[in-house]
Amino acid sequence: MYIDIIHFNIKMYNMIKRIITSQIEDYLNNSSRKIFFIWGPRRSGKTTLLQYFASKLGLPVFNFDLLSDREYFIPRREILEKIVSEHTIILIDEVQNYPESTISLKILHDEFNVKIIATGSSELRQKSGEFDSLTGRFTETFCLPLSVEEIYKNMDTKLYRHQAAADIIAESFQIYGSYPEIYADAKLNQSEKIDLLQNIFNSYVLKDIINIYDLKNEKLARDILLKLALQIGSEVSLREIASSLGANTTTVANYIEIFVKNYILIPLYSFKTNMRRAVSENRKLYFYDLGIRNIVVKDFRDLYLRPDRGGVFENFIISEVDKKIKNGNKKVSMYFYREYSGKEVDLIIEDYQKKYSCFEIKVNRGKLRKNIFPLPHELKLINSLSYFDALKVL
Repeated sequence: MYIDIIHFNIKMYNMIKRIITSQIEDYLNNSSRKIFFIWGPRRSGKTTLLQYFASKLGLPVFNFDLLSDREYFIPRREILEKIVSEHTIILIDEVQNYPESTISLKILHDEFNVKIIATGSSELRQKSGEFDSLTGRFTETFCLPLSVEEIYKNMDTKLYRHQAAADIIAESFQIYGSYPEIYADAKLNQSEKIDLLQNIFNSYVLKDIINIYDLKNEKLARDILLKLALQIGSEVSLREIASSLGANTTTVANYIEIFVKNYILIPLYSFKTNMRRAVSENRKLYFYDLGIRNIVVKDFRDLYLRPDRGGVFENFIISEVDKKIKNGNKKVSMYFYREYSGKEVDLIIEDYQKKYSCFEIKVNRGKLRKNIFPLPHELKLINSLSYFDALKVL
């Protein structure tokens, strides 16, 4: 079945209001002079956002992919003074490509009355030896692939079609993922969407990351992602993956950490208590975008035909919860819990007051299993019918 979101009159992507848009507007309208960093993967909409505000404010965007734009931010007073003499708001794209700009950003913050919005990957922290000097001088947020909430809010949907709309979004996200380009043109057919996802995977997930980190083995990167894609929802043993691929465990761990840092994978750690029944040194790893995961496994069948349907739905929920946490700057952490007996809780959300919400994730209706989490908590079921309302209250 081809998922036809046209029937719900979704707006073109350049009109979709992202959650982060209001955060940027608040920053521009308040008195803060802290640097405003926006982190996220390539192709998640960061450049589109900057271009929107550049057009609205009549400002240029300085793109650090370009050597010519980097030259405006050489850390010399006479050069920086030229920028601030023309602009009290500075917009920078791909800031991670010029790690040396950290010094210039510090000077601009400390000595000039300007606002700075800079987008990029969080790797600026790793690539700049001076990033710690910005401590206390910045605030940060995320621009991630589209969330269910963002798509739904930009659909012209009658109230009585609420559940049908939620079903269509969920199915589309589980097959084609949520990169904005997938929804930029409602006329894209299945083949065109797959081609677009293959391009994103080849140019960003592999080529770009491999070049940035000077990784030596593209085949190993592909093989690791395939291994992980085939065991979503299960605990991951680095030792087993390394052994099956004839690779070094440390190398596999390093590749995975790079995928985590670049918003390809979401790690879910085992919840630990002092109670000896809890066990697990392994993590679960989910894909931020299921379109990318499905490219890796080369499977775009309808969900009811998929033997991995349960794992795909679990991945969908975990990724949406993670977006909700990052988009809302929520002070919570995510875990799973497993006992020696093998009984599990799929998702635990712990807030900073040590209050716990536990969730069982089932693609079908099902029933709640026996309550095994050892601390006071609230237990809920998330399935394909209840997921939308459950996400709204997180």
